[in-house]
Amino acid sequence: MIPRSLTGLALVLLVASSAPGSAAARGTAKELPPPDSAVSIRPGDADYRIGPQDLLDVNVFQVPDLSKSIQVDSGGKILLPLIGSLPAAGRTAFDLSQDITTALKQRYLKDPQVVVSVKEASSQKVTVDGAVQQPGIYPLQGPTTLMQAIALSHGVDPRVANLRKVAIIRVVNQQRTAGMFDLAAIRAGKAQDPQVYGQDVIIVDTSGGKSFLRDFSQTFPLFQIIPFL
Repeated sequence: MIPRSLTGLALVLLVASSAPGSAAARGTAKELPPPDSAVSIRPGDADYRIGPQDLLDVNVFQVPDLSKSIQVDSGGKILLPLIGSLPAAGRTAFDLSQDITTALKQRYLKDPQVVVSVKEASSQKVTVDGAVQQPGIYPLQGPTTLMQAIALSHGVDPRVANLRKVAIIRVVNQQRTAGMFDLAAIRAGKAQDPQVYGQDVIIVDTSGGKSFLRDFSQTFPLFQIIPFL
């Protein structure tokens, strides 16, 4: 469902007119800029800085009891056997590997070999909601398009989905902003499949008398939504 963090933020849907000859009628949508948080560094890159809620793989060679997947807490720390609490946020995977190596050397192991990798980055997740098979929050494993993101939720619900009204909501210039896309046109190759970014929210509208997005605007009256034309 829609995250509560969206409540009270201004939402502006960038929708083109559906009048004959308009961009919307041709299956295109006004371009949605990248989010403020967009970065080129991915979780697997050497320069990626670990953040709160990231999931890490910690491997200590020939010490299986110290090798595990561990999540960075909201304060940016991890808790490891023998070592205890250790700062992780803001460190690269290599930096953290060195920190753990140093801590183990001081007390327990003569020459520990430690490798830390980022298994899942919390900043690189997308929320998929509305008329899809399995709404939820999904990790992005690299550059991802709208169609690929929807595929993570096992596709749209063919019984109720309105493919012509799919919203991508993101923060642009410190404002909650959205673009409306025609998934049917994208599937047919008549419109570009836009890239999605970590922390985007994707909503597939429902067909019928009341759309999911119209209900959404009524549920959250503080949002400022331009009516679909």
